[in-house]
Amino acid sequence: MYGYYLTIVLAPLAAAIIAGLAGKQIGRAGAHWVTIIGVGTSCALSFVVLKNMFWGGAGPENIAVYTWAVVDGLHMGIGFLVDRLTALMMCVVTFVSLMVHVYTVGYMREDPGYQRFFSYIALFTFAMLMLVMSNNFLQLFFGWEAVGLVSYLLIGFWFKKESAIFANLKAFLVNRVGDFGFILGIAGIVTFTGSLDYAEVFASAEQVAAQNIEVFAGTPWNAMTVICILLFIGAMGKSAQAPLHVWLPDSMEGPTPISALIHAATMVTAGIFMVARMSPLFELSTTALAVVIVIGSITAFFMGLLSIVQNDIKRVIAYSTLSQLGYMTVALGASAYSAAIFHLMTHAFFKALLFLAAGAVIIALHHEQDIRKMGGIRKYMPITYWTALVGSLALIGFPGSSGFFSKDLLIEAVRESHWQGQGAVYWIAYLSVLLGVFVTALYTFRLFFLVFHGKERMDAEARAHLHETPPVVTVPLILLAIPAAIIGWYTVGPVLFGDYFGDAIFVSESHDVIGRMAGAWHGSLVLLTHSVQTSVFWLAAAGVLSAWFLYLKRPDIPEKIKNRVTGLYDLLDHKYYFDDLWIKGFAAGGRSIGQFFWKKGDELIIDGLLVNGTARTVGRLAGVLRQIQTGYLYTYAFSMFIGLTALLGWLVWLR
Repeated sequence: MYGYYLTIVLAPLAAAIIAGLAGKQIGRAGAHWVTIIGVGTSCALSFVVLKNMFWGGAGPENIAVYTWAVVDGLHMGIGFLVDRLTALMMCVVTFVSLMVHVYTVGYMREDPGYQRFFSYIALFTFAMLMLVMSNNFLQLFFGWEAVGLVSYLLIGFWFKKESAIFANLKAFLVNRVGDFGFILGIAGIVTFTGSLDYAEVFASAEQVAAQNIEVFAGTPWNAMTVICILLFIGAMGKSAQAPLHVWLPDSMEGPTPISALIHAATMVTAGIFMVARMSPLFELSTTALAVVIVIGSITAFFMGLLSIVQNDIKRVIAYSTLSQLGYMTVALGASAYSAAIFHLMTHAFFKALLFLAAGAVIIALHHEQDIRKMGGIRKYMPITYWTALVGSLALIGFPGSSGFFSKDLLIEAVRESHWQGQGAVYWIAYLSVLLGVFVTALYTFRLFFLVFHGKERMDAEARAHLHETPPVVTVPLILLAIPAAIIGWYTVGPVLFGDYFGDAIFVSESHDVIGRMAGAWHGSLVLLTHSVQTSVFWLAAAGVLSAWFLYLKRPDIPEKIKNRVTGLYDLLDHKYYFDDLWIKGFAAGGRSIGQFFWKKGDELIIDGLLVNGTARTVGRLAGVLRQIQTGYLYTYAFSMFIGLTALLGWLVWLR
């Protein structure tokens, strides 16, 4: 299998290098074929690995590839840890990436940066594979930073567009905040364990949890709590948890294919995967888990509300991603790691599907993204319509869809953690994810109805050219719609309630909510039969009906509501003023401090006083001394007489 793993990782990298450096030589067709073949190879081999592990009985493998350096006994190397968690992530990453590659052939066919784009997305796939397959923190950090770098390049792909450059800089800087915490967490691990290797660190976890660290002098903190919170700060940046979420909606400035890749399978899933991988550490700190669940709760509910007031088709879906990432984070905080990864998997399929469907609509409408200028597109784009409907139903957790199994059982896991008496924090988390069901259904079908139903609001020219997109665009939609619709039926049992993850995820007995739920699990069909009796179902139904009534039946009401609650609308429209906090607060404040030190420190003190001031003082002194040099002999004789008299007077005074 060693060769399999190297091929899986290196095939997208080789394709990216060829498309990037030899793009002119191989042409546009050569660029897309070499990257599709590279990522397709990784995808096929990833499914072989999953097959061998799940059906073939193959065990996990921890392989050292090579040693990069050894510094003071600290081993820094490259290696692969491939277990069932890794295999699942490999399949999700490569399959979604492959669909995005194929879709891009149609979406970007007229873009002058065609070869460069394919090089970037193949490189993105390589970076994410390095991250999920790593067996040590050094390689994890390499993949972590690599996906951040490539996302910067892709968000600002249209580098002549000012808003795109602002967006990629925003993403880069906000992630630096999270990554600062992340690298401090890794430094803490090295300090207390002396190792970067996962296996060694996990074996030493209990000893670390028994030690304290003084973050502030005289105030001891549990070392494991500090390390886990620092690692989670990194996850907050990558997986866009409040307040480090502000970069993700702006990532919509990049081309739609990269929006799908970032939001579904790569960048934002890195933080969720990392916390699940670090479950042996997080399980030893209830404080860290409480922080995780609180941040996830805030993100899940409040970011979902923002989708209701968005009018850009891609931004509605972007805020939906923020909310769903919050759901996954809540599950992590409730120690339901398998539920978080299960929802990550299903979400990857239906969220990629929704983004690519949105891109198909944008193409058909000549890059129009305002949903208020759409409507009635159903009859023009039937394939896009039905696939978007599948994605929308999965997003709201419609019974039988993949989202139904992952989202409903995630909510039940959070509820179970509350019933075990773990405090008010879990009550808040449960209410957040429960109320979020209504919000999700409302904004999802607001988007769906405004785009595909109702009266046609596009201009006559757009309507005249409106038609279904070519097969290179629609085939990926269909292939993503299939798992979005049915994959939950086949995976919920083994992934959530079976022993699929084995030792890849560790949960302490007192936190094992999934284990307690497993006793009541009687199969997918039973769950589906009883779904109409749950509050989750009725909240989702209420959200869909509200969207139908407000945006199809009585479209005048939303405007009246907006005028009645202008304060609340402004709060949502300004995104809770988080952008103002970061841009006008921290960024502008940082610039103001820099300008103060520049003006007062550099210009006034260093240049003005020390450098220029010294020069001026010497000049003035020289000017005074120059007056003494008259050139007349009697002046010098008089000066000597005065000096001699002063010297004699001083000697007499001393005696």
